[in-house]
Amino acid sequence: MSNDTNVTWHESSVSRQMREKRNGHKGCVIWFTGLSGSGKSTVANTLDHKLYHAGYHSVVLDGDNVRHGLNAGPGMLKATHGEEFSNRFGLGFSAIDREENIRRIGAVADIFARTGIIALTAFISPYRIDRDKVRNTLNPGEFIEVFVDAPLEVCEQRDPKGLYKKARAGEIKGFTGIDDPYEEPLAPELVLQSATKTPDILADEIISFLTDKGIIHA
Repeated sequence: MSNDTNVTWHESSVSRQMREKRNGHKGCVIWFTGLSGSGKSTVANTLDHKLYHAGYHSVVLDGDNVRHGLNAGPGMLKATHGEEFSNRFGLGFSAIDREENIRRIGAVADIFARTGIIALTAFISPYRIDRDKVRNTLNPGEFIEVFVDAPLEVCEQRDPKGLYKKARAGEIKGFTGIDDPYEEPLAPELVLQSATKTPDILADEIISFLTDKGIIHA
């Protein structure tokens, strides 16, 4: 095992301010949260597309993609009730695995923000405490919580991956919104009504917010 007393933080010779000046905008983390099927990834990618074509530097960290990479790897995991199971993604979907998943994503998003990049994260991240822990690792104003709000019935009607159908049939246990809770943000920076507005309109709402906060420039 490594001894963390021998691990030292090294500051970059290129400061964050220098990178942000070169990029022409500030770095931040835009944290999309909401039920499966609410439109988080769609809006994040629409926003990424708009930012790119406006000359800004952004990156999308999507839940499924991250579980195929950063949080992948064979191993034995302990489920909620203590039984062990093998999971090729490295992290499962128990509360403790979700917590670690969000912690890792928060750390990666923070690195992007420190280098002057706008990090767009699209994760269900169902627990407030986990989202708040990520917020507390960043400087004030750098964590922008975006609640993608769509009623459960709308998300079930969309069901792009067929997950709700499997959860209702008992094929998936601990599924957020069905037999596992989703804790809505109490004071998010933005609430997007994805059941009644298009991804294009919602992305523009975020761009307006970023402009008003001086993160990007019109």
